[in-house]
Amino acid sequence: MKQFFLYHKKLHIWLLADLCLLALFALLRESRRAMNAFVGHVSTPVRRLIGRLCYRVDFSVAEVLCVLLVLAVIVYVAWSIAAVVRAKGRRGRRTYAAFLGAACGALTLGAVFCWFWGADYYTDSFQEQTGIYAQPVAADDLLRVTVYFAQQTALTADTVDRDENGVFAVPREHILVDSPHAYDALEEQFPVLAFDDLGVKPIRLSRIMSILDFTGVYCPYTGESNVNVDSPACMLPATAAHEMAHQRGYASEQECNFLGILAATTSGMDAYAYSGWLMGYIYLGNALYRVAPEIYWAIRDQLPAAVEADLAANTAYWDQFRDTAVQKASNKVYDGMLKAYGDERGIQSYGTVVDLLVVYYQDKIP
Repeated sequence: MKQFFLYHKKLHIWLLADLCLLALFALLRESRRAMNAFVGHVSTPVRRLIGRLCYRVDFSVAEVLCVLLVLAVIVYVAWSIAAVVRAKGRRGRRTYAAFLGAACGALTLGAVFCWFWGADYYTDSFQEQTGIYAQPVAADDLLRVTVYFAQQTALTADTVDRDENGVFAVPREHILVDSPHAYDALEEQFPVLAFDDLGVKPIRLSRIMSILDFTGVYCPYTGESNVNVDSPACMLPATAAHEMAHQRGYASEQECNFLGILAATTSGMDAYAYSGWLMGYIYLGNALYRVAPEIYWAIRDQLPAAVEADLAANTAYWDQFRDTAVQKASNKVYDGMLKAYGDERGIQSYGTVVDLLVVYYQDKIP
């Protein structure tokens, strides 16, 4: 056994280091104080430093790394198979080394992810920092806020450029250029959101993101917020604001949905405002439909043709990817990740944004 350990000494030490890092994370994540200290003094400064370096280039470094990772895996598998074939008499050891090397690499990526992003799930949330807590929603309050969002969506629908079919046609390039200013107004209201925004980056392989059912992604390895630019542009501004909420250290998807909508609607930029109201209306409307479908349709039928055109275009786009094996697998993996970090509602946690919107807006409606 000792000889076997020494034969693969470096790999075993690597594996032990990975397991120690993961075990330490599992132990310390129960301490809010420890997680706040680590995130505040280590992971956040490091992520922001790396992010500023990655933002010196226009393309997504995260996307390049993903492509290189896929290529590296293919090369590693091919190389390992060839090495096993050549290792006559030592194929068992060679096979073990190949699997152990792959496991160590995967565990290292996982450990870095846990410490430099997973830790954020165990720090003070936006709700705790501001006292705006998601609470059970009364049907009347849900209805009132849904109507308000429908009205604001209708009022802002004509403030954006549209194509010959009446569909949202603000150039994606303009949306991306304006993204660094999405939080300017909201930061004045909530100083905890202060951050030197550099905006979001477009993913060139956005079609693959759509297949996987993603509209955007924050990469903790590079500190970049990335967005899907293949999906309907009407949702892009609010999605950009959502991803920039992650850059501020908020891991919770429901909080970032809330912040994305709030930032977009208060940004003072027409495309962002309309996108924020529309996205908020969709979340609220879906919740209302589950409890009172007839009331939902009564509100929906009052929306102007421009809003209906955007809703139809958005639905048509995502219908082509709906219920595919890839989408289901992607959702299952993402759902499992959310639950692994303590979010028992998993992917359904997105529904909590409704509670936050109702709590925030119910006293602000004229």
